[in-house]
Amino acid sequence: MVVEPAELNCNIQQTSPIPLSASFHCRAGEVLAVVGPSGGGKTTLLRMIAGLSQPQLGQISCGESVWYDGKTNTLLSPQQRHIGYMPQHFGLFPNLTAEQNVIAGLDHIPKAERPSRALDWLERVNLHGLPDRLPANLSGGQRQRVALARALARQPKVLLLDEPFSAVDRETRERLYIELARLKSQLSIPVIMVTHDINEALLLADNMILISQGQMLQQGRPFDVLSHPHNESVARQMGLRNIFDGEIIEIDFERKITRIKMGEHIIVSDNVPNVKVGQTVRWVIPNQGIRYNSISRGRLCRSINKFDVIVESLLVMGESVRVIAAIAGISAKINTDIPAHLAAKLCLKVGLETTLALKSEQVHILAPE
Repeated sequence: MVVEPAELNCNIQQTSPIPLSASFHCRAGEVLAVVGPSGGGKTTLLRMIAGLSQPQLGQISCGESVWYDGKTNTLLSPQQRHIGYMPQHFGLFPNLTAEQNVIAGLDHIPKAERPSRALDWLERVNLHGLPDRLPANLSGGQRQRVALARALARQPKVLLLDEPFSAVDRETRERLYIELARLKSQLSIPVIMVTHDINEALLLADNMILISQGQMLQQGRPFDVLSHPHNESVARQMGLRNIFDGEIIEIDFERKITRIKMGEHIIVSDNVPNVKVGQTVRWVIPNQGIRYNSISRGRLCRSINKFDVIVESLLVMGESVRVIAAIAGISAKINTDIPAHLAAKLCLKVGLETTLALKSEQVHILAPE
């Protein structure tokens, strides 16, 4: 009989010691990112799934197996749940070699099988040739791979990753992103990844939940949450900076567009939210929805949302440039990150008067808080 990969379902609530309310699921073969600021409840949630902490109410299940149920007082231990757990700082035993650290997580299989299983997983995370090294003699990225090999060697029902890339440098982090993306295609289990880094969620996750102060603010595909944040709190947590006031002046239900007045400018949005004509709203546009005019070629992407701006500052940040521009006729500023080579091609400089366009499909009207 073929056993179908199990889906993780979580619905928990508690008011103390740390308030937390979350309801979500994660399918087998899917990476779900739990994103939010420090102290928001992310690690507490992960520990509850792992069985290291107990919620006050709710249910956690994986497939047909109920791991926790507040009504029936069901509570399986971490060992009974058979999870793979990688803590934030890897949790390796300093006196054990890489191979021995992986073997330490294999107490559920016969002793004779443990060394070959450990070596196999060290190979699979590209640590061949290093099984005899102690953690002190491994780089941060190598220690992370040992911890990942130990978690996966258990053949867990669910893999839990707590800030998996926070303890390594940027170059190592980039390589590890590729490794996890490669491994993800081989895993047929739910993977829950806690992170405070929106970019990690955008790069690696199939779905995400945004959590703050113990409350779930929004869930969905990362790009959808970025493009369509529910309210201003979500937009700011997603790192969106271009949030403006406006007044609804027209709603065209047939064409599915909404017109917003901002100063003397009319902004068109390709969505029709639950608003009324005359209502004051907040609206947002992500970075990818903004396009600058090509000075050298005198052309602009096709858009009905065009207006004049004056470049106020250019801040070079590695391979990108943050451009802050004032919108003609109003006090609002617009912030855009663009590749450095494109900024040079566009001849952007402080004091330049130019034109920009906003993609109407990216103009999103926010719900009230």
